[in-house]
Amino acid sequence: MDVHFVLLPDSLILDWAGPAEALRIANQVLCAQGGSPAFAMHFVGPQTETSTSVGARMAELSPLPSASQLADAAACQWIVLVGQPGRTMDLDGPPARSVLHWLRGLRLAAGRLELVCICAGAVIAARAGLLAGRRATTHHQHLEELRQAEPGCEVVANRVFVEDGPVYSSAGVTTGVDLMLHRMAARCGEAVVAQVAQTMVVALRRGPHDPELSPFLQHRAHLHAALHRVQDAVAQRPSEAWNVPRMAAVAHVSPRHLTRLFVEHAGIAPLQYLRGLRLASAEAALQSGGNVTQAAAQAGFSSDAQLRRTWKQLGKPQTPSRRRRQSAQAPTQD
Repeated sequence: MDVHFVLLPDSLILDWAGPAEALRIANQVLCAQGGSPAFAMHFVGPQTETSTSVGARMAELSPLPSASQLADAAACQWIVLVGQPGRTMDLDGPPARSVLHWLRGLRLAAGRLELVCICAGAVIAARAGLLAGRRATTHHQHLEELRQAEPGCEVVANRVFVEDGPVYSSAGVTTGVDLMLHRMAARCGEAVVAQVAQTMVVALRRGPHDPELSPFLQHRAHLHAALHRVQDAVAQRPSEAWNVPRMAAVAHVSPRHLTRLFVEHAGIAPLQYLRGLRLASAEAALQSGGNVTQAAAQAGFSSDAQLRRTWKQLGKPQTPSRRRRQSAQAPTQD
């Protein structure tokens, strides 16, 4: 998929460089696993050369892609808007007016053309009329500016990021990395995103009202390289015949020492961690339409009974069979 970073004069460099690095590392992880890069990054703007917030200049920027180019693309496209230094956005000059005119011609659609607003990038989207009737957030210094730019937008404060259909917005600067990791999880899977976050040495987090982190992302807020290596291997292939000695071999430590590492750094025992991943895999299989037997086999459980037993032991609501029925009855979204 294509990711278009729209750069105006004096764009905040961390707003776009951090998320771009996350995408680059994700491509690196996917290639290391024998796959192909998932993201093609494009740095675009109304000018071929522009300044950044720290004085470094960006040259050879690509032109803003046309609305027809974006609409005809085979894969989903992301448009990334970023902020500028200062308490207000300077959107009155010719470059900004060109970007606003271009944005007004876009037709956003989930899964086709999505908007990612980092920091005060939400103000640009609001000025272009793309946030009317939507919920969004921005840096705390720009909340009132966002309200004034689009009175029809429900401005949400004190959130890491907000998602509303094809529009995603983050609170500012480093939270752009949080938002990009969240979006990447939908495209690449949470196991890949966990490796990206570990490489970048950032904590995986979500907004205070978002769902709890999935088991693929939990227990990763540590810096122990060998333990991350084990967690990566197990998360990529949770259905394989893992036991503590095999995990210890990945870390190049003894089984007893691996157990100590898990408890000390991840706060959980190795096999308990594995059970959580397998349960998450089984739940995903049920939500995709598989029956209980299929879900158990795909996740690495030895039987339906073992899946049901683990489901109950880990406190999951309902039962696997009922979860499958609920998923089958859930209305589809366009």
